[in-house]
Amino acid sequence: MKKILTILILITSIYGANIQKPAVEFISSGAVTDIVYRDSKLYSATDASCVDIFDTKTKKIIKKIKVSQIKDFMGDTIDSKVYSVDIIKNKILILSQAQKGARRLHIYENDKLELFIPYTDKLFIAKAKFIDENTVLLGLLSNEIISYDLKNKKQNYRVAISQSKFSNFVLNEDKSEVVVADESGDLKIHATKDAKFLKELSGQNLDNVFQVDYKQGIIATAGQDRRVVIYAPKFNSSYYEHAKFLVYSVGLSPSGKIAGYASDEDNNVVVFNTITKSKLGTYGGNKMTLTSILFINEKEFFASSDDKTINLYKIK
Repeated sequence: MKKILTILILITSIYGANIQKPAVEFISSGAVTDIVYRDSKLYSATDASCVDIFDTKTKKIIKKIKVSQIKDFMGDTIDSKVYSVDIIKNKILILSQAQKGARRLHIYENDKLELFIPYTDKLFIAKAKFIDENTVLLGLLSNEIISYDLKNKKQNYRVAISQSKFSNFVLNEDKSEVVVADESGDLKIHATKDAKFLKELSGQNLDNVFQVDYKQGIIATAGQDRRVVIYAPKFNSSYYEHAKFLVYSVGLSPSGKIAGYASDEDNNVVVFNTITKSKLGTYGGNKMTLTSILFINEKEFFASSDDKTINLYKIK
């Protein structure tokens, strides 16, 4: 019995040693729903009615942008969940929970928070990102996308993607294309200028795609079917890696040559080379279900979860 116990301890220590720990931890105001990185600053959307801005050099919060609390269905005052955050120049886009299940859209600029889409518009927005300084792309729970004109506060277009439930979208680097993921497992690519349908990618994910990323022509998905799919549409190429658990989050490095995904029930992140398919490492220390994997270069990435902690990892 003692020999068996010794062997088990040895195996645990060997495997535990292979899981890399975070290099740095950032503590947000609440559970983290979305993160963005720009110019050494980390923007963290939380479920505590605020967006935290960290200076990644000092590792401290330098600003908190607060949105007002809301009334729930029982009339109680509760925190508003911030669903997504984005930044362009000096504008910060904040999508948050509002009354009656609807959403609202604010922009923070020059120390002022301005409401652009109130909850009374009854738009059930799941995600919002800048296309340019004056245009925002909205992804609705109904699996429609809206191009919204900030100057005139009106819709440029509203297009239905499919009958399947919306999951996620991602823009390419120049924001000319959007890849939309939904519960069908298929991806639809549209032009952001006029919503023109460009391409469908299918046959690899068999169920809901939770997240999608798009870098340098490479697309990666996080699937409910435990598959991480890598598409290279330019070469009509695709393949998948099989995970141990539902893949809730995925991220690509700026070159698209490295991917990270939520790999198991312990919320570890596996990182691999998308070209050679070789594994580069496993990264742990995430306490809750992963919400974002964000690479800032080819050697460093952030991982956030339904917890206050955002971990920064360094790839050896």
